[in-house]
Amino acid sequence: RHPSSSEVFRFSSCLQLHLHLPFSKISSLPPRTVMPAWVIDKYGSNEVLRFTKNASFPIINYPNEVIVKVFAAGLSPIDVAMRGGYGAATLSMKRDPLNIKQSGSEFPLVLGRDVSGVIMECGLDVKHFREGDEVWAAIPPWKQGSLAEFVLLSANEVSHKPKCLSHIEAAAIPYVATTAWSALVNTGGLRKDNCANKRILILGGSGGVGTFAVQMVKAWGAHVTVTCSQNAEQFLRGLGADHVVDYTAGPVEEPLSALEKFDLILDNVGGDTESWALKLLKPWSGAKYVTLVTPFMQNTDRLGVADGMMQSAATVASKALKHLMKGVHYRWGFFAPSGCALDEIRDMVDAKQIRPVVEETFSFSQVPQAFEKVEKGHARGKTVVQISKGGDDV
Repeated sequence: RHPSSSEVFRFSSCLQLHLHLPFSKISSLPPRTVMPAWVIDKYGSNEVLRFTKNASFPIINYPNEVIVKVFAAGLSPIDVAMRGGYGAATLSMKRDPLNIKQSGSEFPLVLGRDVSGVIMECGLDVKHFREGDEVWAAIPPWKQGSLAEFVLLSANEVSHKPKCLSHIEAAAIPYVATTAWSALVNTGGLRKDNCANKRILILGGSGGVGTFAVQMVKAWGAHVTVTCSQNAEQFLRGLGADHVVDYTAGPVEEPLSALEKFDLILDNVGGDTESWALKLLKPWSGAKYVTLVTPFMQNTDRLGVADGMMQSAATVASKALKHLMKGVHYRWGFFAPSGCALDEIRDMVDAKQIRPVVEETFSFSQVPQAFEKVEKGHARGKTVVQISKGGDDV
């Protein structure tokens, strides 16, 4: 389509802001319509990743949206799963609730759920940000991701970046932080004023969510026990873990059962942990088991959205009732985008209560290698891709 006069003016204004050029010198330039990005055109293995210089440039459609120039993008296991089609049915419904578009309309799809960058443009209703602000955000899975030069977000998903972090460091935090926040605060009921001396067990402590959760609840005064492999023990103790159980030494339920019971368990592992983990909770005291490994997406992919949601609701309700009869609470945890949560997390980062854990950094040209790294598992923090260097280029 041909650009409108407002789009031409908008783009010229952004160039003037970022390049400090006289308006007369750039007013004749056309608006930008394409940008570099890594995309997929179908679901599959790493071979479906494709670099293009012709990805569609994001356009503000709603007055509460912002366009962010991406300096660094974080990769998570969900990116590898989405590359293979995980959650395709559910996410398609979220993108197109009225089912107007054809199947496959999400392609070309940009992955990447973490972003750290600079605001390039703000919608008319955006009050808390302005062009040039350094920001970070966790991008919802139904939106185009951060493995591109620019990304479009709602202002309520965005937060000002911690001043003490580089963009690469900042990109390691948002998605795992908002996931852990949603699970521990929204679902688990933890807060900084009620966490003192609570006993928290984190199953799978060395990955992105685990390393963040350890630091957050420790900063709030909790006693933290984690499970991990032996070679991650010192790493997690350095993040604040009080007690570490090595899962490579044998079944972890045996040494965990010998410990004092817990007030909350965060499960990042899944599998058969449900069969024994809830016995480790303090009964009849409001103790909760929150798992981030749920069959929700698999149900909707396999059964369709309506039947899948019904199946998920029936599953979680029956399990919750079964365990409630034993005096403990069973819950599913989910990622929830939240600029407000990131505001609080930023303050904790700037207060040196939480630090980023970047395991490895890749250049923009090495995105396939970055996916291979995440796909291998056994993470010690986050994998980050540097998208852009410098601060003034558009």
